[in-house]
Amino acid sequence: MALKLRLTRMGSKKRPFYRIVAINSATRRDGRALEIIGYYNPMTEPPDIKIDPEKLKKWMDRGAKPSNTVRSLLKKAGL
Repeated sequence: MALKLRLTRMGSKKRPFYRIVAINSATRRDGRALEIIGYYNPMTEPPDIKIDPEKLKKWMDRGAKPSNTVRSLLKKAGL
């Protein structure tokens, strides 16, 4: 099972809000996540990024690979 750390879209039309989730790579974007790791709100100034470092480490140790977008968010969050 290939694990990914990626974004799943929440919120309403024209007001996006994203959850950072651990998910099977074959699952669709808004499919059932294995665990919610954090969130990203691009609508605030500055954008709000919250990631639980313990959950992140747990999933990275299990072999989860972050998507390009999540990787850039991790850098912005300082993780």
